[in-house]
Amino acid sequence: MTKTILITGSTDGIGKLAALNLAKAGHKVYLHGRDADKLNNVIDEVKAVATGAAADDINGFVADLSDFRAVRDMAAEVNAKLSQLDVLINNAGIYTTASPVTKDGLDVRFVVNYLAPYVLTNALLPLLKNASKARIVNLSSAAQAPISYPAFAGNERLDDKDAYAQSKLALTMWSMGLADAVADDNINVIAVNPGSLLNTKMVDEAYGKYWSSADKGANILTQLATSDEFADDTGKYFDNDIKDGAHGEARGEFGQPHADALNKDAIDELKRHTQDLLQSL
Repeated sequence: MTKTILITGSTDGIGKLAALNLAKAGHKVYLHGRDADKLNNVIDEVKAVATGAAADDINGFVADLSDFRAVRDMAAEVNAKLSQLDVLINNAGIYTTASPVTKDGLDVRFVVNYLAPYVLTNALLPLLKNASKARIVNLSSAAQAPISYPAFAGNERLDDKDAYAQSKLALTMWSMGLADAVADDNINVIAVNPGSLLNTKMVDEAYGKYWSSADKGANILTQLATSDEFADDTGKYFDNDIKDGAHGEARGEFGQPHADALNKDAIDELKRHTQDLLQSL
């Protein structure tokens, strides 16, 4: 069955590889990137490998996910263009950057890795509800650390490692809470660590080394998005490191995220801080 799929951060890395996989399988894939020229080039690449009628429906959206107005504009564009969305993959992420603070005074990791997916996903829920059984796949990480709410609000600065780990725990906590919130709407939500130190640009910039190919991450995104194997899985964390201890290409399995992601009080606290912050902007 052909699915309509939107992947953020899909002009390189595992997002792009997943888009290629899904288009080859005949799905309608919508890409996202910050740079229009780069996005158009990748759209052409994906169209070149697409099969079936889906080849005519490969398209994309431009938005800087560190800018809330751009995120909301993108959501409005997606809602105007599509009548339903079967799969949303919140893949875009950032680790190290020369500009760690956004124009709103927030750490860019919290914004791109958590707050932008939060805003975008909530704006696209009507499209996901129109699908027969939609899926949301959120890109988490093995790096998860307790959230400093002063840092979350932009009142404290963190180093790259802490900011990234805290933002990924925030995304994972939200994923678990969102799964409960949309359960009656037939929408499944899974957070996934696609694999540690995959061979991507982000990992190269942060660490200068890798353990596994980017295909390892792209393949699990492809499976979580479309495989019947995961049709009934929601409110879970898939750890693609489990079986091989982070080294190699073996696929992982469902595992345990940081304890805060399973703590309803902690999730509710994150929700309150998130809503307060977004209302203040």
